Amino acid sequence: MKVCEICGKRPRTGCNVSHSNRHTGRWWYPNLQRVRAVVNGRTKRIRVCTRCLKAGKVVKAVR
Repeated sequence: MKVCEICGKRPRTGCNVSHSNRHTGRWWYPNLQRVRAVVNGRTKRIRVCTRCLKAGKVVKAVR
């Protein structure tokens, strides 16, 4: 599922609005990256949003 494992950010819903003002459903997805990170002292692949990566909330694993 498209959820950040650090902050819990998930897809949001809304509407496309055309020039004639018709509304159709759409989704906004978080920018998730698969990262090898240290979780509880072990290396694990997790899905993290780029905001958490940039903020330094993730400790990347060294190969």
